[in-house]
Amino acid sequence: MSRNKFSFRSFFSLINQLHPQYIKLFVGILLGFISTGANLFVPQLAQKLINNFKSISLTLVILTVVIFIAGLITSALSGLLLGIFGENVVSKLRKQLWQKLLKMPVKYFDDVKTGEISSRLVNDTSQVKDLLASTLPNAMTSLLQFVGALVIMLAMDWRMTLLMFVAVPLVILVMLPVMNQSRKIGRVRQDELAKFASDSTDVLGEVRLVKSSNGEEHELAKGNRRIDNLYHVGRKEALINSVTQPITNMLMMIMFLGILGYGAIRVMNGAMTMGALVSFLMYLFQIISPVVVISQLFNNMAKTSGATERIQQILTEPEEFAADKAEKDIASAPLKFENVDFAYEEGKPVLRDVSFETKPNAVVAFAGPSGGGKSTIFSLIERFYKPTGGEILIGEENIENVDLAKWREQIGLVSQDAAVMPGTIRDNLTYGLRREASDEELWDALRMAYADGFVSEMEDQLETEIGERGIKLSGGQRQRIAIARAFLRDPKILMLDEATASLDAESEAMVQKALGDLMQGRTTLVIAHRLSTIVDADKIYFIENGTVSGAGTHQELLKTTPLYAQYVKDQFK
Repeated sequence: MSRNKFSFRSFFSLINQLHPQYIKLFVGILLGFISTGANLFVPQLAQKLINNFKSISLTLVILTVVIFIAGLITSALSGLLLGIFGENVVSKLRKQLWQKLLKMPVKYFDDVKTGEISSRLVNDTSQVKDLLASTLPNAMTSLLQFVGALVIMLAMDWRMTLLMFVAVPLVILVMLPVMNQSRKIGRVRQDELAKFASDSTDVLGEVRLVKSSNGEEHELAKGNRRIDNLYHVGRKEALINSVTQPITNMLMMIMFLGILGYGAIRVMNGAMTMGALVSFLMYLFQIISPVVVISQLFNNMAKTSGATERIQQILTEPEEFAADKAEKDIASAPLKFENVDFAYEEGKPVLRDVSFETKPNAVVAFAGPSGGGKSTIFSLIERFYKPTGGEILIGEENIENVDLAKWREQIGLVSQDAAVMPGTIRDNLTYGLRREASDEELWDALRMAYADGFVSEMEDQLETEIGERGIKLSGGQRQRIAIARAFLRDPKILMLDEATASLDAESEAMVQKALGDLMQGRTTLVIAHRLSTIVDADKIYFIENGTVSGAGTHQELLKTTPLYAQYVKDQFK
């Protein structure tokens, strides 16, 4: 699709994916046509009333009032139906986008800012709704009004109608370049709004980092630049709007005065009645309104062109979930990496020819300097990304052939940042759980994670709100909630990514106890932080610069891998 030209085909291709209730759209437009027909009939009745002013017919007055009120009622019903239709479409579109976003791979979110995605979900979908349910139907009824009024005016007095059309080519010629500029600015404005929303979301989401780093001035300057960009775009938009309205009004006023003057002469000459002149002027006003509405249509089409394109881009992105995959139980199967390569960006390898195997119920530790690729190995096991080379097997089967939801259901990850969701402690314990959990089960999980003590001391206990990113809990408390969640999931493979790295000594001791209990009876992969974890592991893989440079027990590696011995000395002295 062209970046500057609206495509009805692309627009309705997007809408048709939603299977909208077109009957409401058609009935709404039909009622709009009926209302427009009533409005076109009223000036004819007004002409008769004025021409027969000395002997007004009561029946004619009642008929005029009835048609006028009927037009208002049908117009209101049309607006109601179109409004409901539009809300139904935008609701379905947002649901489809939301479902799509949740099924997209992590890689997509690495490349696109969260604020921009939110803007697509909220602003762009609203733009689509406005065009489909408001601007487009209004333009259709306005077109009928324009054509109907024009035909009646030609029948009434073709000379005066011809005079009116002297100004129409002028309006079109003057407005075309303005509309083109409006289209370009509409797209730029949507993009700038998305960027501003993204930046503000990022900053406000890390407001503590901003304040602790005295970053207010930096973020203020950065935010002001975004706001200034929006201001400059808005100023251009205001300039175009300010030019559009006066030019349109001026041309319409010249046309109106010319027709009024010419009509007055024809009334004085007896070629036209006063009622006919008033009726003609009423039709003239009915022609002016559609010109404004249709100009708004082009404006909104310009804005919606960009919105449609961006929504389609999201909907055509590949998903990570695929149908027809095996639901494999991985409890007793070994996990193997066979010559795995991986790169986040082409030409920049993070893992090279990585091979290792974990036996069921064994504890395997990964040690090595930061940035070596340890956390990337965990991301590949979670299937956040796909290897660029080699295979990851569970038993003899490639993990890509296992149903993704079933795979992740059997894996538990406890990381150093202890990710939690806004909501209550209960919400976080049961997050993603595919079964109902009783209060007794929740308290058992908390007890095993050594978290029952601080939760029971809270006023609302399980119903305690923990705030955004769990800000109302300490680091150790968040970590123990994450461990309790893992107990509830009862994973077959447990992954611990430096789970105690950022805790104080007291919290670390509590979390370490809970982790020790959690590791019992399941395959455990550990990114090592404590020397005791490394020493107790059944096998250790030393990861350096994306490769496995040593494998064995702690004592074996001390003897065979000098880099490991130096690492242990540096890390744990």
